[in-house]
Amino acid sequence: MEGGERTGPRIREGDCAVLKRGDVFKAVPVLRRRKIIFEKQWFYLDNAIGHIYGTTFEVTSGGNLQLKEVVEETTTETKEAGADNRNIVDDGKSQKLTHDDIKALKDKGIKGQEIVQQLIENSTTFRDKTEFAQDKYIKKKKKKYEAVITIVKPSTRILSTMYYAREPGKINHLRYDTLAQMLTLGNIRAGNKMIVMETCAGLVLGAVMERMGGYGSIIQMYPGGGPVRAATSCFGFPKPFFDNLHEFPLSKMGSLLSGTFSTETLPSEPEDNTLVEEESNGLTGKKQPSLQETEEDSTTETAMEINETEEQETMDINAEDVEFKDIKEKENKGNVREKKQWERRKKLIEAAALLREKNADGLIVASKFHPTPLLLTLLEFVAPSRPFVVYCLYKEPLLECYTKLRERGGVINLKLSETWLRNYQVLPDRSHPKLTMSGGGGYLLSGITVVLDEGKSDTSNLEALKMEEPSSKRCKIQDLHC
Repeated sequence: MEGGERTGPRIREGDCAVLKRGDVFKAVPVLRRRKIIFEKQWFYLDNAIGHIYGTTFEVTSGGNLQLKEVVEETTTETKEAGADNRNIVDDGKSQKLTHDDIKALKDKGIKGQEIVQQLIENSTTFRDKTEFAQDKYIKKKKKKYEAVITIVKPSTRILSTMYYAREPGKINHLRYDTLAQMLTLGNIRAGNKMIVMETCAGLVLGAVMERMGGYGSIIQMYPGGGPVRAATSCFGFPKPFFDNLHEFPLSKMGSLLSGTFSTETLPSEPEDNTLVEEESNGLTGKKQPSLQETEEDSTTETAMEINETEEQETMDINAEDVEFKDIKEKENKGNVREKKQWERRKKLIEAAALLREKNADGLIVASKFHPTPLLLTLLEFVAPSRPFVVYCLYKEPLLECYTKLRERGGVINLKLSETWLRNYQVLPDRSHPKLTMSGGGGYLLSGITVVLDEGKSDTSNLEALKMEEPSSKRCKIQDLHC
């Protein structure tokens, strides 16, 4: 903003921020005196705390961050440029500065911008290059010598771009444009009741939570012992966002559908009675030596008075230590474990109650497992006239899923689609598609649920399939029957 200061959310200690340098991203926690290594640079984020997200910093000596000064480029000066690059030979002799000279400049603390300017002045072929080649040369040198970093706030687009570039296997090669299509086809909005089944490190779950804005409820289905939410934690959601986030294991789906899932395993209160009994037993066990002391006192009086005082002091100290250790251990092990198990069972029952209503507003599936059994099971909990989206890296599993759904019925508007993405370079007089592009972003199977008429037979479904076939194929089928 010209004529005023920028406004927006500020960087706070404990936040999860994203570092940006060119097209490279990295999510890091904002902590004081913690060494961060990013793009062969190490620095601390202490000086960034308090600034607005989107601020650009320059790494100085000692790993400190300094605000980058905005230098206005003057356009009045005419650049000297050649007509073409035919006479330029890349023999490595055009640059007068050696590696030792550049290293000496860095050791003196000269900024990257000044080093780039000296490289330009000491290049014998810079003026003979075309204007486009000069811009490309400057951009390349700035990327190499200017340690400039921008701290941005995490979002679905930034995190999906980061994961797809750095660790695509963790998100099942889910491209950011495919994720955007999933959110649109799934009709994700505030106030929805969504079912999410994903094995993408929590990226899809975080995208749904961001779109819903903390309003509505989400039931996350997970395999194994617990859900994975590594990418979800990078979004930096406030605590109220997680109040309406529920989780339910896939291993319990069969018992929930069959009606054998019970809530009797949940204890009404944490088991405090056993702790009281154990404490009382421990106290009685510690009082036994005092009875022996009284028996020994009856035999001798003068000699045992000294022993009595020493034994009382040692026994008091031992009793206090043992009591303190016992109480701490029982509080840490007993109370914490019981409360965690009790809270987990309580959340499990809440999620089961939401699923039993069978009125979810949508279903999102993006997992490494075969989609057919997952989708056929989870559709039982989705209300009629609601959308569902299934992502898979390969087409064949979704084709099988498509066929099963047509045979089963209860769905309409089934579509199997593939997203296609191409990046463009947009610059004056040289806008064109980039030479490298993504080979594939996976496939999506989407549709809308309807009331399943259980009275329909398989023949009616086959007739519906025949009616959707082209007229030429229908004629051939009729000729075969005749």
